[in-house]
Amino acid sequence: MYVLDTYLFPDSREYEYKYFGNYGAKGEGRLPKKKITPEQIARQNQTNKVKKIRRTIKANFSQGDYWITLTYPKDTAKTIEEVMTDIKKLMEKLRAAYKKAGVSCKWIRRIEIGSRGGIHAHMILNRIDGLDVTLANLWTHGHVNIELLDGDCDKLAEYIAKEPTDQQRKLMHSLNIKESTLIRYSCSRNLIRPVPEREYKSHKTMRSIFNNDLKPSEGFYIDRDSIIKGINWVTGMSYLSYEEKRCTPSDRSEPVRICECPHCHQLTLMSVTCDCMRRRRYGRSKHIHNNDQ
Repeated sequence: MYVLDTYLFPDSREYEYKYFGNYGAKGEGRLPKKKITPEQIARQNQTNKVKKIRRTIKANFSQGDYWITLTYPKDTAKTIEEVMTDIKKLMEKLRAAYKKAGVSCKWIRRIEIGSRGGIHAHMILNRIDGLDVTLANLWTHGHVNIELLDGDCDKLAEYIAKEPTDQQRKLMHSLNIKESTLIRYSCSRNLIRPVPEREYKSHKTMRSIFNNDLKPSEGFYIDRDSIIKGINWVTGMSYLSYEEKRCTPSDRSEPVRICECPHCHQLTLMSVTCDCMRRRRYGRSKHIHNNDQ
């Protein structure tokens, strides 16, 4: 038996088909048992972490919200305790500003150390009017950089969830900073935590899905780059996941029209000029056709 988990977001949907239970489905045998390495476990945990962050971003933030970087001046020596105190005070003032605007403050934050040992913070914040001016006035310890979210949650989630480099680990060790204290992400408590809608599918239904093309829901199109279809390296069972995105006017594909060159009878798309017509248009050497001889 298969299980289908569907995650619903304002502008997209995610689907995950996977086996339910410990024995798989009829007709598909397990791979030979093998010991799972710590590297494989860490890689799977990282994949699950990125998925969780991406879905949390999609459920709570949208295009036009803020991606903020808070930095200190060059050569500023601050301990992690001092940095956390500065950020805590900033968040208290931000919550007051959001409350005054009648909006709940939502955020996801990651604090990390730079290549030269400088500690800085990245943060996703939901949008309110005048936040750029508010932040510039509230963050008096250095520079504030504000960018707008462009809707690409995958790269953003990977950045927030990324593991520290060897250089960062050496810097933290030299500064006596615990990795769990610094390079990690945290969220506000008021965020929506996506929970999937679950359906159970028979093996016959899943076999037909695996053997046929995927069909998008009405008003959506399938993001071909999101399709993951293969065999689980632990269980040996097949799985499938993909994402649908809501259609916009620019996503509606026009019918493909084919035209024929009246001289060489080459078939091309209407928007493409064949080699023969291109030569004639720009006065280059004449193209001799068999029919002209």
